[in-house]
Amino acid sequence: MTQPFQLPHFYMPYPARLNPHLDEARAHSTRWARGMGMLEGSGIWEQSDLDAHDYGLLCAYTHPDCDGPALSLITDWYVWVFFFDDHFLETFKRTQDREGGKAYLDRLPLFMPLDLSAPVPEPENPVEAGLADLWARTVPAMSADWRKRFAVSTEHLLNESLWELSNINEGRIANPVEYIEMRRKVGGAPWSAGLVEYATAEVPAAVAGSRPLRVLMETFSDGVHLRNDLFSYQREVEEEGELSNGVLVLETFFGCTTQEAAETVNDILTSRLHQFEHTALTEVPALALEKGLTPPEVAAVAAYARGLQDWQSGGHEWHLRSSRYMNEGALSQKRPFGLSAIGTSAADLRGLLADAGAERLRRYTHVPFQKVGPSRIPDFHMPFQVELSPHLEGARARLTPWMHSTGMLQEGVWDEDKLTAYDLPLCSAGLDPDATPDELDLSSRWLAWGTYGDDYYPMVFGPRRDLAAAKLCTRRLSACMPVDGEEVPAPVNGMERGLIDLWAITTAEMTPDERRTFRASVDVMTESWVWELSNQLQHRIPDPIDYLEMRRATFGADLTLSLCRVGHGPKVPPEIYRSGPVRSLENAAVDYGMLINDVFSYQKEIEYEGEVHNAILVVQNFFGCDYPTALGVINDLMTQRMHQFEHVAAHELPLLYKDFKLPQEVRDIMDGYVVELQNWMSGILKWHQDCHRYGAADLARRAHGFVPDRAPSAPFTAWAAPVAR
Repeated sequence: MTQPFQLPHFYMPYPARLNPHLDEARAHSTRWARGMGMLEGSGIWEQSDLDAHDYGLLCAYTHPDCDGPALSLITDWYVWVFFFDDHFLETFKRTQDREGGKAYLDRLPLFMPLDLSAPVPEPENPVEAGLADLWARTVPAMSADWRKRFAVSTEHLLNESLWELSNINEGRIANPVEYIEMRRKVGGAPWSAGLVEYATAEVPAAVAGSRPLRVLMETFSDGVHLRNDLFSYQREVEEEGELSNGVLVLETFFGCTTQEAAETVNDILTSRLHQFEHTALTEVPALALEKGLTPPEVAAVAAYARGLQDWQSGGHEWHLRSSRYMNEGALSQKRPFGLSAIGTSAADLRGLLADAGAERLRRYTHVPFQKVGPSRIPDFHMPFQVELSPHLEGARARLTPWMHSTGMLQEGVWDEDKLTAYDLPLCSAGLDPDATPDELDLSSRWLAWGTYGDDYYPMVFGPRRDLAAAKLCTRRLSACMPVDGEEVPAPVNGMERGLIDLWAITTAEMTPDERRTFRASVDVMTESWVWELSNQLQHRIPDPIDYLEMRRATFGADLTLSLCRVGHGPKVPPEIYRSGPVRSLENAAVDYGMLINDVFSYQKEIEYEGEVHNAILVVQNFFGCDYPTALGVINDLMTQRMHQFEHVAAHELPLLYKDFKLPQEVRDIMDGYVVELQNWMSGILKWHQDCHRYGAADLARRAHGFVPDRAPSAPFTAWAAPVAR
């Protein structure tokens, strides 16, 4: 069969290494698969299938340093996960049996008890038998923290197969943002990262949930999945009718040829590998110092990062050889010096390295404060009508005295003129048109506090290049939100006074667990401001995927959603909020709102503030295109996100209600949540259209005499000397 496209030049600077225990793992996995009933008589595989796929070779390349027994166990895990994938395909995807697939998946977590003394059901098929055996052999060597994380990633790997099945049922192809998110779970690379810990060293619990470690895992995941999409396009799309493939997603989204889509997927793959390297070399060492990791803990994190790197190079090498993938002629065209690029000769090596270097360098060479002119506002797709609270005027009148009482109008960042121009009560009135006067006041204050903080960090810490002070400020803000009666520090600036007041009012009726969850949502936002400041100090434009995900945090999405959920009460089960459809619904709405902000704020951020955190600039930089082209891409993405929101609300939520057998009262609450998110999007658009924060005339006026003459005050003036503006 003719290949649908030529494999692109891959960025892979690390030579693959082969574990010397390969033959032992191959022999063991064959015996194990037969013992679990996966071969003759399974209806899925024969011995010839297992031999051709050669999972022993995959694991020997991806885990080159572990001993023989560990390699055999890991190989068994991969035999199991690929068998599950094929078994689910044949049994449920081909037959479009969503109900049967749901029942099948619901049983599998029963075979992964955190307490090994807990009984498990009698296995009814090879997948259940294999999982029970593997779990019992693996988890005794690992901590309780690792068991929880690995069980969650395994459940995601299994359960999100329903998302793929739903898309096939509807003949629907995901959009790029949704696809990257869901592919991490469906593709299983987070699960693979857990086995890397087993093979190398377990990540210390103190840092396992941190942003740098999360980014290492996510960039590793994206690299693994996007590479697999390139090699498996022919089998998945042309032979199996699969819709979850990155090349197909980009073909559809951009309306380009298969070859062009493949090249773009490879560009994104390269960008994710660069992000992995950046995080490993800059953010991880800083995290180790900040958390006070011991030398053995530092060594464990380093071994884990090296293990993820080995997996990338080894997985690429295996894709070149496995009969499972489109790789005709690939081995004969490998690059020298360990660079496994396809379809090129050694003479092209200099060009490939130059291209990779140019792509990496481009992120650091943006010229700030370029004159771009007024922000161009397209005709947004907005199907929902905005409604405004009748209490708007009262909220406007009451916000200014509150801001004065906190001191946020006396620090040189904002004054009354700015506060009036920004008109944050207008935003609150659109977000929650049914709010009482007190609720509208509280919402307006939270928006004012969050917007002020977003301005405060770059204005106060940026000119001083004082990342340490920004981190200290962030820790103090977290301490202003006691969970269970802890002492609150004496406030030293307006942000702290404002947060202490807001926290006391908002959490008065919350339980400690609810406060803990809500505090985490505020911490996500404040810590993302530090991330932005770090990029600004490095003069680094973020990777597109990293940007979109972090932008949700900088935009305060977790805070906004937490405030909404508090009003729902305890009747909605937590697993509903954690489910794929609800997260997809929320992320679609949040992405739409934050991209509205990036479109309106383009001139403000690029021309007046020298910012690097704007989706339009990120697209310009990544694709090497001009402002109008990048704006068109962002507007297309916004439209797709709105369609995704409507699709989930109309099709996926009813299935979720059915799957969880939700009572009508809970269904009504969730349907009301959909309306809240609709109001959220239309209200944000209305605010951007009517406020005076982003208009060209307002920006010009503010830049020539509106900004206060004195420098913004530092948060800790006892040791941070003021700097002339």
